[in-house]
Amino acid sequence: MNFADVILPVPLDGCFTYSIPQLWCDSVKTGQRVLVPFGRNKQYVGIIAKLHDNKPQDYQVKDILQLMDAEPILLPSQLVLWQWISTYYMSPIGEVYKAALPAGLKAEDGYRPKTETYIRLTETYRNERAMHIALDMLQRAPKQLNCFTDYLTLSGWDEGEGSELTRDELLNEGHTLQTVTMLIKRGILETYEVEVGRLNHGGEPHPELVKKLSPTQETAYNEILMSFLKKKVTLLHGVTSSGKTEIYIHLIQREIDQHRQVLYLLPEIALTVQMMDRLRRVFGDRLGIYHSKYSDAERVEIWQKQLSGHPYDVILGARSAVFLPFQNLGLVIVDEEHETSFKQQDPMPRYHARSAAIMLGTKVLLGTATPSMESYHNARTGKYGYVQLTERHQGIELPEIQVVDIKDLQRRKMMTGPFSPLLLARVREALERGEQAILFQNRRGYAPMIECKACGWVPRCQNCDVSLTLHRQMNQLVCHYCGAVYQVPVVCPACGGNDLQTRGYGTEKIEADVRDIFPEARISRMDLDTTRTRNAYERIISDFGSGRTNLLIGTQMISKGLDFDRVSVVGILNADTMLSYPDFRAYEHAYMMMAQVSGRAGRKGKRGLVILQTRQPQLPIIQQVVQGDYESLYRSLCAERQQFHYPPYYRLVDVYLKHRNDALVETAAQELGFRLRQWFGARVLGPDKPGVSRVKSLSIRKLVLKLENGLNLADVRKYLALAQQQMLQGKRYTSLQVYYDVDPL
Repeated sequence: MNFADVILPVPLDGCFTYSIPQLWCDSVKTGQRVLVPFGRNKQYVGIIAKLHDNKPQDYQVKDILQLMDAEPILLPSQLVLWQWISTYYMSPIGEVYKAALPAGLKAEDGYRPKTETYIRLTETYRNERAMHIALDMLQRAPKQLNCFTDYLTLSGWDEGEGSELTRDELLNEGHTLQTVTMLIKRGILETYEVEVGRLNHGGEPHPELVKKLSPTQETAYNEILMSFLKKKVTLLHGVTSSGKTEIYIHLIQREIDQHRQVLYLLPEIALTVQMMDRLRRVFGDRLGIYHSKYSDAERVEIWQKQLSGHPYDVILGARSAVFLPFQNLGLVIVDEEHETSFKQQDPMPRYHARSAAIMLGTKVLLGTATPSMESYHNARTGKYGYVQLTERHQGIELPEIQVVDIKDLQRRKMMTGPFSPLLLARVREALERGEQAILFQNRRGYAPMIECKACGWVPRCQNCDVSLTLHRQMNQLVCHYCGAVYQVPVVCPACGGNDLQTRGYGTEKIEADVRDIFPEARISRMDLDTTRTRNAYERIISDFGSGRTNLLIGTQMISKGLDFDRVSVVGILNADTMLSYPDFRAYEHAYMMMAQVSGRAGRKGKRGLVILQTRQPQLPIIQQVVQGDYESLYRSLCAERQQFHYPPYYRLVDVYLKHRNDALVETAAQELGFRLRQWFGARVLGPDKPGVSRVKSLSIRKLVLKLENGLNLADVRKYLALAQQQMLQGKRYTSLQVYYDVDPL
């Protein structure tokens, strides 16, 4: 074989052919990394996809510069998966390469272990007397005093024994780097570097710790095994707290006993923190963890370990773990399979980890209390196996859900901000009994917007077509689309008025209000702002799980399968923000979120209570949530979806066009729509402006294809590519971006 087709990390279709120097002809293999020249003066690390003897006739073939591996770093099954993702999701295979490999394997010089900055007391102040001296010394520097007090609390020194704390975790409490630096200059605190992301050395496995299944769980377990004899994919539909995880553990142990590997996928990094502890007790150092919050060094090490003679038997991870090499994969568990977090949004490839897992070709178990419409439909029509768990473990009842009409309460001026009297009373009673409560608000920041009361002016992002969110702790306005940060205005730039008011509630404002109402509560908040580091997830979950905090406020992060023993009350502050979202999946997603967050209540010992606040208590979906009636929701949504040509009866492909010139992108979208209608006819909708029509200074247009499930997708891709190619031939559209989102969520 004298030539190699090489995958390069560039956004271009197909592979690139290079000649193999005679020196490496006998040692080159598919799946190895090679260093190759590209263009005039660039070099890339590529992956060999194919070896052959067909010399290209239309261009001068360049030589491979360096063979970087003695053995392949990519298995044949992974190359097949890459190709499928590239084809199905209409993404260049180079983009799949960029998403799949850790950065250290894409770089010419390998990887360097990352470090994280930790903070601790200097030797002088590591005793109670010295700490009090430091507190007295800081009385005249209130910012430093607050920062030092928070350090003592977070690290546990206020209770006599300190634990490790990262500098970022301290900064997350609203302190500035300057304040922390002053405490270091005073000699009170010091920083030190720690290499983050080490392989799991969790000790010996303890299969004897696998608990005996209850009769109901045992029945479900056996039904799953029977289902796998006939179907590759099985849906486990079990109510919240029905003991699905225990069934997973038994299935994992069964695969290990038969010398096969298991991939356990979770939608959120927060969930892997809690599940890691549970699985590590049983599987010890047979368990590996893989997700984006781990350092690149660790991800490279795990990748290499999976290729070694002693790989992990179980990998627990978020969606990117589907790309890892598995030498003998026997089972994939996709827990909380309904979660939209399994779908990659940006950048390409916009793949769904659930679909990718199914394409791995092994047994797949989809587990959830609230199935996605597509998975439930596949189970109902016999494409997937179906197993149900209808009762909670140990016979605990599902939580009681009380609906509160906040529209009526607001009219009668009985609301305290976003809190109804009933919710405040039940939370207070729970805290007085030594129990815990969760408040759910699916919006981060302090307030979604600020507004001038005199003229109605609302600050908007200069780069995006959205209003700015107020973050009070940082005292900044933030765009949640491009990340741009602005100063909070003192006066209205439109009319000069100084009556600027906040509108709406984010988790930060909820936290501030709750601290005023329940000063005795020990409160923590879980959202994107408070979980920017890996340790932050662990600390928030650990503190709440151990009872160090007793009131948790959060976004959709807290709805995803977290298991806390002492939660007796859950408050859904405003169901309407989910129900009024302009999307055909709004009711499906709202049901899932409300049902999942409700499932956090009363998981051990006794029945929990959920207070569901809404302005529309008469909506059928509210009663479906109250009664846990997923079947009724499914039937009503199916009728709509069938009538209006939506999944699961039709497949959607969103076509996006982006350009800095709004008029040009409009013209291009109209032209592309015209070309597509020549092949697809009425299946093409648009072009139209999406809900947010400008992001990062790029104007956006969107076309939607509604395709019958029986259509040949290869033909669809061919016609899409042809229409795009014809349109982009002219110089007019040279900088136009066109991309596809297949099966959008």
